[in-house]
Amino acid sequence: MNRRIVFSALPLLLVACATQAPPSPGGLSPRPTLPQPRATDIALLPTVPQPPERPLAPASVTDPMLPQAQRVDAFVDYTASTYGIDPQAIRDGLAKAQFLQRTVDIIGRPAEAVRPWRDYRPIFLNDERIAGGVAFFNDNLDALERISAQSGVPAEYIVAIIGVETNYGKNTGNYRVLDALYSLAFGFPKRAPFFAGELAQLFALGKDEHLDVATLTGSYAGAMGLGQFMPSSYRLWGRDGDGDGRRDLINDKQDVFASIANYFVVHGWQRGGPVAARAAHDPAAPDFVPTTLDPIYPSAALAQRGYRPLPGEPLAEGATVLTLDGETGKEYWLGYRNFYVITRYNHSPMYALAVHQLAQAIQAGSGG
Repeated sequence: MNRRIVFSALPLLLVACATQAPPSPGGLSPRPTLPQPRATDIALLPTVPQPPERPLAPASVTDPMLPQAQRVDAFVDYTASTYGIDPQAIRDGLAKAQFLQRTVDIIGRPAEAVRPWRDYRPIFLNDERIAGGVAFFNDNLDALERISAQSGVPAEYIVAIIGVETNYGKNTGNYRVLDALYSLAFGFPKRAPFFAGELAQLFALGKDEHLDVATLTGSYAGAMGLGQFMPSSYRLWGRDGDGDGRRDLINDKQDVFASIANYFVVHGWQRGGPVAARAAHDPAAPDFVPTTLDPIYPSAALAQRGYRPLPGEPLAEGATVLTLDGETGKEYWLGYRNFYVITRYNHSPMYALAVHQLAQAIQAGSGG
């Protein structure tokens, strides 16, 4: 995933980003411009440290100008040499793969119109989704509280991720992961380096966890289980949550909980830190549209731009700004470090805010 994300539609995300340019003043006199902080006045804060980028497949595997048979041979060589897998085992696995044009069509479909926050929020913040989250939370309370205490990630956020990703396991996807990744690795040149890298990681995952990769099912993009982990995320950040010596992110809830929590920790989760705050914005100040979700803007800089947390909202040093179209008009939010961490799971700020608000609703409903 990219370290710096602009507010634009991104392929492979569940939704597009929500922040839009301010509307035209419509003939009104220009609003007075407040003094803006300069780099010499207020230095930006450091970005949140992130793990290394996941490996991409080389051009010998992904160059669409090369014959596919040649690219497949190169894939076998790359995967075997990188992950220490018997080349024949890779060939035998690929022989079971089926090309699915549907996955290529879905991934390559032009982005639809961006849903405003007022339409996006009810998809995940509704009575059914909240009640399901409270029930799931209570049914798994002991494991969730144990993993939360170990990791510092509140249990309700682990549950909210599962709620947004798969509706608490009701929709984990019915595509064979092998087929989805094979199709995208060799049929979608634009993202072939990523998907061929994930296909190689799938074979490595099969070796590591003694899995039959031909039996794994998931989304059209190859994400698996309650938490929708890609093969590389499974290998790199999956955890054994119940101490049985295995990492089963398909069937073992404790492993899933521990892995989601670890994903957050690896990407910079701050124990006890706030996630987001509803903000007030000085109407005399122009809207500020940051080019990053990284919380690099000091409170003083945002205050000079007219943004302050509403009374009773959490405070933290370092935030980014979100401007969303809510049910009653514009909503202004400050996204703190932990908000940024949630966007490492899915780069959409609306996704992260939905997770945050669903987590709060689950906590309130469970009596937490």
